[in-house]
Amino acid sequence: MKKGVLLNAPVSGIISHMGHGDGLCVGDAGLPIPQNVMRIDLAVMRGLPAMLETAKAITDEMQVERVVIADELVEQQPAYHLRVLTLIAEISKQQNTRVEISSVSHDAFKALTADCRAVVRTGECTPYANIIFYSGVAF
Repeated sequence: MKKGVLLNAPVSGIISHMGHGDGLCVGDAGLPIPQNVMRIDLAVMRGLPAMLETAKAITDEMQVERVVIADELVEQQPAYHLRVLTLIAEISKQQNTRVEISSVSHDAFKALTADCRAVVRTGECTPYANIIFYSGVAF
């Protein structure tokens, strides 16, 4: 049996197949997912699982070089945005590397998901609670 934190086989499999610069999106329950992108649906009910807790479990297993969020998260969800920044700071500290943060319009964010290896759908119902994690190199 797997010993690590992340027990979800499809998510773990995606991470193990990612190369430098590949994207993995962790999204809220309403994020549209392009048909050509793998959907890993974890949503059970409103709020379960939460996006940030899901992202934390995923990034415990993944080397993160940079992240992209939506401008609307920054502008319309300032308290949640602070929680996202806290998570990114924790990732940076854990990896002992700087994680670059950028933001784009929500429409541009949705377009970026088309190039992701997968989108992990959570039960999060906070608008714009979506992050694309881009893999780094762990050596």
